[in-house]
Amino acid sequence: MKTRDVLIIGGGVTGTAIARELSQYRCRVVLCEKEEELAFGVSKSNSGIIHPGTQNPPGSLKGRLCVEGNALTRVIARELGVDFKQVGELIVAFGQNDMLRLEQIRKDAEALGVKGLRMVDRTWLRAHEPNLNPDIPAALYAPSAGIISPYRWVYDLAQNAMQNGVEILTQTRVSGIARTGDGHERPGFRVMTDTQEFAARFVVNCAGLFADEVARMAGIVDLSIKPRKGEEFILDRKKEHLTNHLIFPLPTPTSKGVLMIKTSDGNPMIGPSAQDVDDKDDLSTTAEGLRKVLADARRLVPSVNERDIIAYFAGLRPAAGDDFIIRHEDAAPGMVTVAGIQSPGLTCAPAIARMVGGILKERGLSLRRKMFFRRYRREMNHLFSIPLPKAERLVRKDRAYGDIVCRCEMVSAKEVSDAIAQGATTMDGIKFRTRAQAGRCHGSFCTARVMKMLAQETGKKVTEVTKRGKGSEIVLRDTADD
Repeated sequence: MKTRDVLIIGGGVTGTAIARELSQYRCRVVLCEKEEELAFGVSKSNSGIIHPGTQNPPGSLKGRLCVEGNALTRVIARELGVDFKQVGELIVAFGQNDMLRLEQIRKDAEALGVKGLRMVDRTWLRAHEPNLNPDIPAALYAPSAGIISPYRWVYDLAQNAMQNGVEILTQTRVSGIARTGDGHERPGFRVMTDTQEFAARFVVNCAGLFADEVARMAGIVDLSIKPRKGEEFILDRKKEHLTNHLIFPLPTPTSKGVLMIKTSDGNPMIGPSAQDVDDKDDLSTTAEGLRKVLADARRLVPSVNERDIIAYFAGLRPAAGDDFIIRHEDAAPGMVTVAGIQSPGLTCAPAIARMVGGILKERGLSLRRKMFFRRYRREMNHLFSIPLPKAERLVRKDRAYGDIVCRCEMVSAKEVSDAIAQGATTMDGIKFRTRAQAGRCHGSFCTARVMKMLAQETGKKVTEVTKRGKGSEIVLRDTADD
């Protein structure tokens, strides 16, 4: 049985942010993720928005952590070489009642500490957002909003945590938790997984949709996660400049509404919808969802065209009430619950990590800083996001950058190999890291090549290559063996 100071359950953005935060200190930390790769749970469907803090009540945990997380994300993204872009957001009004609500949103956001907010009129909107619905008379402008790749954010947080000594285990499902300590003074747990057992002084439960099931393993029965499905639709990269900002309608009681979303990879997105469901595996998309999202998106930008949509997907938000649940469990001393982390959870993740670190310290975890903490990582090269002269220099230095595997997204063989070296073991893992297979042709050109590279560089047979883990094999029989 391995002994650790802290065991983290869940390898999404919250879990990896906590892992990276704790890696600064002299404590033994392990993160267990049940999927084959990190970011394959809730985080894989994140829109990548770094919110400014404009749509959360001033007294809420979400609001406070959002403002703090927005600032921290900028710092950590620079340290890790992650592609954060500040693009700003507009929350639009359609009439006088909307103007009154916008003014209240502005006051609430300023109370939280959001900087630079201002109301902009129709003239400003025509100049800065020419494709916006001309019937929109005004909007609240929040310049501190940004976008980031949610997948690469998770992977880079995890890589940096591992550089600093955190053990990260995938395909490691927690199956049981037993208390071994004698209360608040000396907490302790025995954590059973599919592959091994751990003795841990502290357990941090950030299992997303399954946080309530993990909590019940430790005797916590007052937590319930209700999946809320959101359907989103990705547009062709040629529509990258359809909008210049993130465009929001006024929020509803259950969501921020259907948005016009800029992404760090260039493809605009529209969505999400918001529908409470019972099945935690329901990632289906529907014709009705498309109709609703299109209608709401066209209310913001009338020129949105269904023919420009190149991909449909759905994600599930782990709803657990109006606010985040971040607490020490007195009924299971030594366990910290981090649940209900839906929007703006991606933004809040670094601030949540600091908060969890503070809770663990209060409960007796010694947090002595390491003498040498590797804070910085080298920025990865992505041809789709760099200017041509830099790409030419890379090709002269390494010809593998000139071997284009994915034409739609301009992904080179070098980038695919680097993704595999960093831990990609599935086709989705490569797509999330490089965007190979993410273009309009849906991998018609590159899938076979990527599969071959993945098999060769991991020592697998082609028939063992999967889309996202066991049960999603792509080739059932290798004719080369006949």
